[in-house]
Amino acid sequence: MSYDYDLFVIGGGSGGVRAGRVASQAGAKVGLAEEHRYGGTCVIRGCVPKKLMVYASQFSEHFEDAVGFGWTVGDQSFNWARFMAAKNAEIDRLEGIYAKNLKAAGVTLYDARAIVTGPHEVTLSSDQVITAKTILVATGGWPFVPDIPGKELAITSNEVFLLPEQPQRVLVVGGGYIASEFAGILNGMGTETTQFYRSEQILRGFDNEVRDHVAEEMRNKGVDLRVNTDVASLSKTDTGILVTDTAGDTFEVDQVLYATGRVPNTKGLGLEDVGVELGRKGEVKVDAYSATSVPSIYAVGDVTDRVALTPVAIREGMAFVETVFKDNPTSPDHDLIPTAVFTQPEIGTVGMGEEEARESEEIEVYSAAFRPMMHILAGKDEKMLMKLIVSKATRKVLGCHIVGHGAGEMIQLAGVAVKMGATKEDFDRTVAVHPTAAEELVTMSTPTR
Repeated sequence: MSYDYDLFVIGGGSGGVRAGRVASQAGAKVGLAEEHRYGGTCVIRGCVPKKLMVYASQFSEHFEDAVGFGWTVGDQSFNWARFMAAKNAEIDRLEGIYAKNLKAAGVTLYDARAIVTGPHEVTLSSDQVITAKTILVATGGWPFVPDIPGKELAITSNEVFLLPEQPQRVLVVGGGYIASEFAGILNGMGTETTQFYRSEQILRGFDNEVRDHVAEEMRNKGVDLRVNTDVASLSKTDTGILVTDTAGDTFEVDQVLYATGRVPNTKGLGLEDVGVELGRKGEVKVDAYSATSVPSIYAVGDVTDRVALTPVAIREGMAFVETVFKDNPTSPDHDLIPTAVFTQPEIGTVGMGEEEARESEEIEVYSAAFRPMMHILAGKDEKMLMKLIVSKATRKVLGCHIVGHGAGEMIQLAGVAVKMGATKEDFDRTVAVHPTAAEELVTMSTPTR
């Protein structure tokens, strides 16, 4: 049978764009549909604009620190509108690059919503029907807001990037990395920031010592972090939004930002109608090669709810092309993924946390909390945390955790060593780079427990 395309991709985010571009370069005829903007969550309403906001928010501390180093700093104020204009210009530039690269690779673009209407068929919102030998679903995720009274008054990480005015008072709801990052961003920009998390500590799934350290430092920086607390209801007032918490207490804010998780973006895609199996949260169930229960349909990225990270989606897209178009069955490697969390202070982590490692084998823990040189003259008590989890049996470093300035940059390189199976003695044999904070990783000589 003859098809319009060898591959049709639904979704112009990181995973779909990489798969479509590389498949086209490999000789496949490729079409791609995107209903919103090219670049997906990461570029348009995720990691890229968020990192720009992190940079902007950190200047408030830089100005304070400069005084301790002899600088005279004048009056400071933050202009939300001016920053937003600069941020939007950069996002527009990046989106243009994504579209340009796809077209240069020979991919045909459709600015439309696409739904799956057959094992080899998609239908666009323009009513155009397109056939393809292989369909790739790469529609990402979508913010989840629980069903509470007044939920329509809340915004999510989608809308926070588009606010025309800076909120003076904000409640951030959630305890994951997105909520904790935005609490730090808004606090750093001068917004009075409260964060609710319904459980006992933020950043579930991370090493407990890391969680405790970050939570303490966030409070020290001014975030009113309240754990074991949740929203009971929201209601509109003449001057803002009235928040009622689960203890019955009330207070008023200008915005309520929900960051309580994301769900796979499969609603209304027609996948179940053609036999694609979905999981409990709506995720596309795939095998080790990103194949769904329908042989002609594959899925990569957040829509599969495997590891919701942009670089992982890209790797999955590349592995899909190797498997389907290069006759080289390749399974994406989800083991030992280095991760940065741009909380304030920043987290870099790879491998197991202490609690997870203890459940699997006997370990040694090397941990150091110290005040780095950059904070001393600034007169700050903020401490960095460095932590290595080591197997007693093999001496391999099972996990590396860093909290503090530059943690994301450090963990990228530490991740190479951990991925290669470096032992504690390999770290010890490496000469320290002095004076740096990172040298602590190779100078910790005595287990703390």
